[in-house]
This record gives sequence, C-alpha cells and structure tokens, in this order.
Amino acid sequence: MKTLPIIEQHFHGAYGVDFNKAGVKDIVRLSEKLYEIGIDGFFPTIVTDTVENTKRQISVIKEASKECDGILGIHLEGIFLNSIKKGIHNAKNFLALTVENYKKLEDEFIKIVTLAPELDDGLIQYLKNKGVKVQAGHCIGWRGGKLKPDGVTHMYNAMSGVTHRSSSTALSALLDDSVYTEVICDGVHVYDDALKLLFRTKPKDKILLISDALPITYSEQKIAFFADSRIHYDGKTATSDDGTIAGSTKLLPEIIKILGKKGLFNPKYIENSYEYHGIKPKGQLIWDEDFNIIGRK
Repeated sequence: MKTLPIIEQHFHGAYGVDFNKAGVKDIVRLSEKLYEIGIDGFFPTIVTDTVENTKRQISVIKEASKECDGILGIHLEGIFLNSIKKGIHNAKNFLALTVENYKKLEDEFIKIVTLAPELDDGLIQYLKNKGVKVQAGHCIGWRGGKLKPDGVTHMYNAMSGVTHRSSSTALSALLDDSVYTEVICDGVHVYDDALKLLFRTKPKDKILLISDALPITYSEQKIAFFADSRIHYDGKTATSDDGTIAGSTKLLPEIIKILGKKGLFNPKYIENSYEYHGIKPKGQLIWDEDFNIIGRK
C-alpha cells in the first residue's frame, strides 16, 4: 500500500518534548525523529497556558521552523475554550473569545485555533478573515451560518455528545458534510462503534486522523506534568490525578496500524490533511500488509 507522508495537525509533543516548554533544539530533534517514522509535517499544538508562556513558545516554535521545514504552523488549542468541557486544560487561564484578547498573543504562525464557538464574541470572523482554521472543540455547540467552524477538534472528546433531545457539537459534526473532523483512533479515546458511526456518516474526504499525543509519548516517563496537571501513564492510558483522560500516548503511524488491523483505515484519512491545509505532497510512504512503513518513494 502507498500513502502520502503523514501530517500530524494536533499533538502536544513526544519523546519527552513538550511544545509548551521545549527549546528550539528539542523541537528540531523531535522533527528529525518524526520524519524517521513517516511524519513529514506537523503543527505543534500548544495547550492552555498563560498569555506570557504562550507567546514565548510561539517564538520558540517559529525559531525552530527556520531549521526544519516539517513545522507547518502552530495549532493553538487553548485559552478560548468552554470551562464546562475543559478536559485536562487549566480553566484559570481561559479568556473570553474577543479579538482584543486574541491580539494579546496573535502571530501569523498560528494556523489553527480550537475554540468554543458558542462563546464567540467576534473572534471567529476575525480568524476567518485572517485565513486561520477555526475548529470547534472543548465546547457544547456552534452557531450556524457563516460562523460555523472549518473543523472539529478530536471528535466525541471534550464536547457535547450524540443525543436525541437537543443539538450538540457531535451531532452537528456528523451531519455537516462541509466541516472537517479530527478523530483520535488510538483505541482509548473513541469506542469502535462510535468510530464506525463517524466513518459511515461523514464524507471520507472530511475525516482527519490525529494523535493528540502527549509529551510522555514514547518516553521513559510514567509521571509527568502537562497543562498544569500531573499525568500518570499506566502503559495504555494517560490520566490526571482525578482520572481525566489526557491526550494519546501513540503517534499516527502506530494509530494507523491499529485502524488497519480493525479494517477501518482509509488512505483518504491521511490525504485529507493536504487538502485541508492546501499543502502540496512530496513523495509517498510505502506500507507492508501489516501496516508497517517499509520505505519512501
């Protein structure tokens, strides 16, 4: 099987590297490791933090991008979320969804912003005018019309779910064929039947595989601090002290293996990231029948 090289548009780090804390050299080394396993491009994802720390890390990531072309921009997943669906994020650092607040940390290298559309106070239109991808996440819904998002962040997780008595983020994502939908297929975050519902309902060209990987991924750490929380990794799942599931502990090549063994993988789920971001592909990955990457072309 052949696919385009993998683009990872939503992950917080790996091999012990945390995009909210890492230095330039750490990120460059991580980029090299990612290329080795088939990930050619990625959007370092910054979790909710103070404005000061967020601005610092934006500068660090931009500097790292000068040394490696795999960094495609920043995914800001934080600060503009709904505390009701905060997940692992620290709600103390949340800001109202206003243009004024966004300008406190605005940078042209921010390419994706995850936010809670139901709390919007002019920010969505501003981001769209700037060409920034707007994704609904850590939220309970979105408004219709021109203000609907471009995408949905980690489908089913940290959002209002499928229900028969009211509208919800998950229902809107399933039914709106124009909206791209991220999904974590690590075998932990989404039950297989829910995955099958998504794959059957959404157009195949609107599904985006992501890992949402944590910095603890592929490291020797069993306990780490992330998003102001202590994270425990038991070999399968990473959770906070209160049991909240944090991000994934697998990167996309491994997740693709999991999907492949279940008969649920479709190469479109990789190709779609190129279309979504308007990126021209470079080469191909070659996979064996067990979904191991065995070469490049």
